Amino acid sequence: MIELVPARETVLVVDDSPEALGFLTEAMEAEGRTVLVASSGEAALRIVTRVTPDIILMDAVMPGMDGFETCRRLKAMAEVSHVPVIFMTGLTETEHVVHALESGGVDYLSKPIDLDELRARIRVHLANARSAQSARVALDAAGRHLLALSSASKVLWATPQASRLLQTQAGTDPMETIAGLVRDWAAAQGGIARLSGETVTVDAGPGQKVQLLCLGAIGPDEYLFRLSSAAPAAQDEAVLRQHFRLTQRESEVLIWIARGKPNRDIAEILGLSPRTVNKHLEQVYAKLGVENRASAAIKATQVLQSPLGL
Repeated sequence: MIELVPARETVLVVDDSPEALGFLTEAMEAEGRTVLVASSGEAALRIVTRVTPDIILMDAVMPGMDGFETCRRLKAMAEVSHVPVIFMTGLTETEHVVHALESGGVDYLSKPIDLDELRARIRVHLANARSAQSARVALDAAGRHLLALSSASKVLWATPQASRLLQTQAGTDPMETIAGLVRDWAAAQGGIARLSGETVTVDAGPGQKVQLLCLGAIGPDEYLFRLSSAAPAAQDEAVLRQHFRLTQRESEVLIWIARGKPNRDIAEILGLSPRTVNKHLEQVYAKLGVENRASAAIKATQVLQSPLGL
């Protein structure tokens, strides 16, 4: 029988005090955790490009780049944006606590650090992070085109399916393109919180559009959007639907066939499984009186290029 050994949790401790680094390293290693240390914000940013920690303990007051700015930069890095940051500092004014949370921290501990309190908070935030990560993995596996943004329209995370769709549709730096569009949309509506349940279609390249549906807030300063590829031209779909007596979904599948998309891409674009696309194609072939996708594409193109769609 093979015994599975749990992976050691990795803690990144960022503090300019050698005494604090030694104290926290000893405490964390005593609990079986792997400890990485950084004596500055710049060093912390270098470390996370090579290793992704499970949690970060951040001193707020450091020379040069302080903990608040370091945290903001960490949260802007997709590979570590999900990692919880706990601030540690002797600053106790309300404005400092608010500053820590606004910078992306999940918690705030006053120095001198009480180890029992620190251990308890680490356990809670690691559990929360694991739950959030499990939910995202489940969404990834389900093939959902989902994107999460902050109230400032910063990308927090995206499922691989959403990333692929945007790569296909928007070209260079698609995430920033969409984030900018959402920022403008939210500004026009009075804030991102007002977008819940609303849908907008945005240009994402020549002849291509992406539809965004705001599903609402799913956490503190975390808003979820579902993406789908809007048809290149609704009029073209209507022509095909009427001419061949197709359903809405069948016309959507056919128009992408006519544009040379393989089944896997059509499934990604429409948010369907490849099996469902195949079932729609069987109905399309029957209604068009053809036996393969090439013939279906030719017929669809002929109808769309005729003067009146006849």
